[in-house]
Amino acid sequence: MTERRPCKVCNFTRQKSYGLVVPSLEDLKKKGCESLGFSPSEPVTVVLENDGTVVEDDAYFLCLPLNTKFMLLHAKETWSPLRRIDGGTAWMSRESVLLETDVVDASGAMPPWWNLAQQLKQDLASIILMSEADVQTLVDVPCPELASALGFPEKKAEDFQKTLQTVLDRREEERQSKELLQLYLNAMEKEGGQEAEPSLSSQEGSGDVDMPDGMEVDSTSGFMTRTLMVLKGKTSPETRLSTEELQLVTSRGASAMEQVLSWDKEKTSKLIQACEAELSKRLQQVQVAQSIRSNQQPNEKSVKDSEDTAAEGSN
Repeated sequence: MTERRPCKVCNFTRQKSYGLVVPSLEDLKKKGCESLGFSPSEPVTVVLENDGTVVEDDAYFLCLPLNTKFMLLHAKETWSPLRRIDGGTAWMSRESVLLETDVVDASGAMPPWWNLAQQLKQDLASIILMSEADVQTLVDVPCPELASALGFPEKKAEDFQKTLQTVLDRREEERQSKELLQLYLNAMEKEGGQEAEPSLSSQEGSGDVDMPDGMEVDSTSGFMTRTLMVLKGKTSPETRLSTEELQLVTSRGASAMEQVLSWDKEKTSKLIQACEAELSKRLQQVQVAQSIRSNQQPNEKSVKDSEDTAAEGSN
């Protein structure tokens, strides 16, 4: 009878780990899949957790030390060394975020969104730790591929992507509303010659600082990484840019933006035209707000004069 050997198994994210006692490699696969919740019908590959060495036969398995830790991988999963960071948010998570570095099996690198999908598959609540860029990446994934990665029905994956896009759109609308209000306040200050109160200025300043991920400036183009991400998005990027960003894009011109975005002339020209149209629309909104305010001032003055006249008559 073959001697039973103690060992450990984990999945490719290392977030689940179990101890087993098995006599053979085949039993390790069987019991490991049961412990990790894998489907018995799906083939798995066994590798050493510490260096990714593939274990294919019992002879090598029996030569390994007791309590060796193995990793079970599905067809599209690859081993990577463990590297821990917390990014200052370790208190929000039970474990540090696991980053994948150089992949041992270089036969085919997985797309960036695959790792994000696997994080969600393990713990859907991890979405709160993702940046806007990561969320946008998941929105842009073809729905059938995302459904397969998450193990969702395709309709559920489609609804999930719509929810993520709604969250992104709401955040962008909040930013645009803040910028429109800022333009209106600046116009009021300029017209009336009044200075904004220090408390209001400090609040607006803090609003500018409290921006989402993507504030880093690309040294080559001079644009923020969030701006470049939005410009290269799928639909209507001009509606997701701030007024300042729109002015920067239009001032650069089509030729410069062709080099920044690596686009052809026609596509870049359409983007510039869309940005100019959006900028014009926002300026018109400011002008309307100024007009409303100008119409209110004479009315207020007339009411005040009437009150003064009535007071003099009573005296």
